[in-house]
Amino acid sequence: MVGELSKVSEKKETLSNIIYSKSQLYLLLALRVIIGYHFLYEGFNKLFADSWSSGAFLIQSNWILSDIFIAFANSPAFVAISDVLNIWGQIFIGVGLIIGLFPRYAAFAGAGLLFLYYVAIPPFVESYTFVDRNLLELIGLLIIAFFQTSQIIGLDGLLSKIRSEKNG
Repeated sequence: MVGELSKVSEKKETLSNIIYSKSQLYLLLALRVIIGYHFLYEGFNKLFADSWSSGAFLIQSNWILSDIFIAFANSPAFVAISDVLNIWGQIFIGVGLIIGLFPRYAAFAGAGLLFLYYVAIPPFVESYTFVDRNLLELIGLLIIAFFQTSQIIGLDGLLSKIRSEKNG
């Protein structure tokens, strides 16, 4: 049954046809929770900051879409919308990842947001490296999206179990 935790052996746990070792499961869970915490922290940090605005970030854009990002930064209406989407997007992504509620959607949304951050100000424009924390977290979120753990440890699994018991 999908979403039901069953023991294959003492060292293996399964979800449908996906088998994780306990160490794989706990590492994926740790990755999900740590990245979720970072998103939640960043969202609350922006929410309670006295003067945070996405306009300051957008105006610094320096790569292929910089003209678009800078035009957005010069539009007070767009900056206001971007501020709300950034703050609440980061908070909801963080909560979803931490508690395991729709983490695949949260992971893809977070990866999309980080991709926009990366494209706006990539590290290789001003240095020799192309790797920064945005790229590392983006890859981590894609791992989370494709290697699900929330049916085993998360609210998705609990809700799935409740639905299956309710439906017989």
